[in-house]
Amino acid sequence: MGFKCPFQPKTFYDSMKILVGREFWSCSPQRVKKIALGLFPIISWLPAYRFREWILSDIVSGINTGLVAVLQGLAFALLVNVPPSYGLYAAFFPNLVYFIFGTSRHISVGPFPVLSLMVGGAVTRLVPDDTAGNGTSTNISAINEERVMVAASVTFLSGIFQLLLGILQFGFIVIYLSQSLISGFTTAAAIHVLVSQLKFMLQLPVPGFNKPFGIVYSVFSQITKTNIADLVTSLVVLLIVFVVKEVNDRYKAKLPTPIPIELLMTVLAALISYFVNFEEKFNVAVVGKLEEGFQAPVAPDVGVFQKCIGDSISIAIVGFAVAFSVAKVYSIKHDYPVDSNQELIAFGLGNIVGGSFKGFASSTALSRSGVQESTGGKTQIAGIISAVIVLIVILAIGFLLAPLQKSVLASLALGNLKGMLMQFKEVGILWRKDKYDCVIWVVTFLAAIFLGLDIGLATAVAFQLLTVVIRSQFPIPQTVQKPCKEKYFTGIYEPEGVKIFRCSSPIFFANIEFFREKLITAVGFSPLRVLRKRNKALRKIKKMLKKGELQVTPTLKEFVRINIDIYVGFLDKLERCAFFDEEIKPSMFFLTIHDAVLHILLKKDIASSPKLKPAEEKGNSNDYIIIPSNGLRSRECTVRLASLVAASQP
Repeated sequence: MGFKCPFQPKTFYDSMKILVGREFWSCSPQRVKKIALGLFPIISWLPAYRFREWILSDIVSGINTGLVAVLQGLAFALLVNVPPSYGLYAAFFPNLVYFIFGTSRHISVGPFPVLSLMVGGAVTRLVPDDTAGNGTSTNISAINEERVMVAASVTFLSGIFQLLLGILQFGFIVIYLSQSLISGFTTAAAIHVLVSQLKFMLQLPVPGFNKPFGIVYSVFSQITKTNIADLVTSLVVLLIVFVVKEVNDRYKAKLPTPIPIELLMTVLAALISYFVNFEEKFNVAVVGKLEEGFQAPVAPDVGVFQKCIGDSISIAIVGFAVAFSVAKVYSIKHDYPVDSNQELIAFGLGNIVGGSFKGFASSTALSRSGVQESTGGKTQIAGIISAVIVLIVILAIGFLLAPLQKSVLASLALGNLKGMLMQFKEVGILWRKDKYDCVIWVVTFLAAIFLGLDIGLATAVAFQLLTVVIRSQFPIPQTVQKPCKEKYFTGIYEPEGVKIFRCSSPIFFANIEFFREKLITAVGFSPLRVLRKRNKALRKIKKMLKKGELQVTPTLKEFVRINIDIYVGFLDKLERCAFFDEEIKPSMFFLTIHDAVLHILLKKDIASSPKLKPAEEKGNSNDYIIIPSNGLRSRECTVRLASLVAASQP
């Protein structure tokens, strides 16, 4: 089953025409139906739901995902520096909203460690820990209330930004966050998460920091105060979680469902802590009593808005980019479309509602979405069932988690970082594949580590745009004698008198001189020098130069003057840009390298045949240069037709 939202303007200009144009205000039934289907995707897929075939799979998937969502909500609340119970709100409300407005069938909406840490950075900056030593219950409660309000306000504002971007059809912004940038950023965020959880694993009174080195220094300055019981518990839980997750990965094809290790460890740790009475015997930090039920919705703090605009924008963009990337993977795997603009609207409304009920920012956790998909989830019915599981914990059985150690939650949070930490292996792969992408990864990682997640992200995006300019202005030329590692020229050879020269970037005003210089280098001689020698041999060059009869021009026309024909393959929009003139003609351009080479060979055959030789010839041209076009289409055509070129020769 698949559906496609019909209300999808392709560009910002189209969106503006719809918003202000006459057609937007028309009230025809067809128009209303299109708008409704676009804004409420549930109208399309729910009536077509295959109840008998899918309901059992969705129920099983929803129960498994809900249990993971409960534990991750509690664990990721520690990253936000708010009481654990508020993580359950972040796992509940956005899920309900996404059920109605989302377009992906498989992602699980709720807390994500990177976003939780970004919200936590704003929280600790505006509401620092009590450094005066007044650790009374009243003072701690007041600080927690203030922090909850800051987290909710930042979440609300990020939701507003996402909603506005979705309404204005700015879903295309995700293309400016490349895979290498997202990978480097999330890896750096994993390091931040790892460092931030040290104080819970060791149970040290460490204040929050937005940069990891501050908290590392603070942790090691108080390392002698470590609670041994918490440290041992953390290490044991972390080891078991990593081992079982590795088993899940290796034998996922044989296992009917992944082993729910987070759930098992939580239940076991809570039971041991309760019966052994860890809190009194070893003075460990526990979750404590969770608030039952829901609090009344509250208005956000406008004062927080003014101080956290940058944080909210970063949270909005990162949350959307991560969620849409995961949604795109599953949409391709299961063959259905996802709408980036509608996803922005869904997540924006989810964060607005979640923030109103004192939750914090939501996106999708990779591990939780993996559970929902791998356990047989077919639609967001599984998502709504997982929300029901969270609801049961909030209303009825949350008290059972009171004796659970916070160090266990910290270990569970770290156990979910394995995939992100393993992204370090991508550096070597990127270096071999594309050095620019590798540099982007490293710069993004270092910027997020040293400058913090918010400023680091802005720095990484700016650097990535700079690499785009550099790539365009200084492309890497390639010839058959020196093929690139992707082997664009596999199976292609150069006939005598033919030079194939490939430029990996669009040719425009900023790189035309660079392109000309590299072309001359690839050919092996300067056409200007040959031109001068030829005219000198004719003993007319000095007179012609003095009289102005001969001019040295800066364009490709230099090769034409010495009877070297230029053939360019597959360049677009040249005629509209008035590129052609008397010497640069459309007949020089071909769809592929293959076509250009065949044309040259045919022309040489005609020229060498007395019967087919044309009456008039432009000159004794027997040298040719082929310039493949740039971009993905050129690469695909080159690889696909490479064998045809070789096969066409005797």
